[in-house]
Amino acid sequence: MKLLRNLVLLVLAVCLTGCGYNAMQRQDEAVKAAWSEVLNQYQRRADLVPNLVNTVKGYAQHEEKVLTEVTNARAKVGSIQATPELANDPQALAKFQAAQGQLGNALSRLMVVSENYPNLKADGLFQNLQAQLEGTENRITVARNRYVQAVQAYNSMIRTFPNNLTAKMFGYTVKPNFSVENEKAISTAPVVNFGNGAPAPAASAAH
Repeated sequence: MKLLRNLVLLVLAVCLTGCGYNAMQRQDEAVKAAWSEVLNQYQRRADLVPNLVNTVKGYAQHEEKVLTEVTNARAKVGSIQATPELANDPQALAKFQAAQGQLGNALSRLMVVSENYPNLKADGLFQNLQAQLEGTENRITVARNRYVQAVQAYNSMIRTFPNNLTAKMFGYTVKPNFSVENEKAISTAPVVNFGNGAPAPAASAAH
């Protein structure tokens, strides 16, 4: 009886492997890991906002509108529960993307405003925060690119035969993905430079 049970388990394992079950597990874990990195980089950016706003406020108190926009955008981002499950909900992911895009746009406007204050631009703390923000924007782009590719690979796998039969059996479904206006935006990280007075790339393509 024990031998028969072992044989059944062996046959089942071979069948599952042939139908892509193990590969689906690996792809699903790759998507989760990529999503965690996306959240990590977005959180890094959000953590920079309070110090950045306070530093700018010290030199540009009259820019209340822009400062308020950044603060409110960060609050909106913080109100969204960025859980692993969020990535599986198309509406929640779209809401998350919109909030991050709003924060990205607000930060871009803040950097443009800073060009009008030479003393602010020369401030060591501001320069450090600016450099951290630039680096974070690039890391966000790279992390999003990897996530998009991971989701594409996963979705392609579970939609092809015979993997689609295994996926249906075990409840694997197509995952939503970030939307971009320009597909090329997901293949290369743009050069982010807030120091030349020009706005950063549109958030809808890079955030």
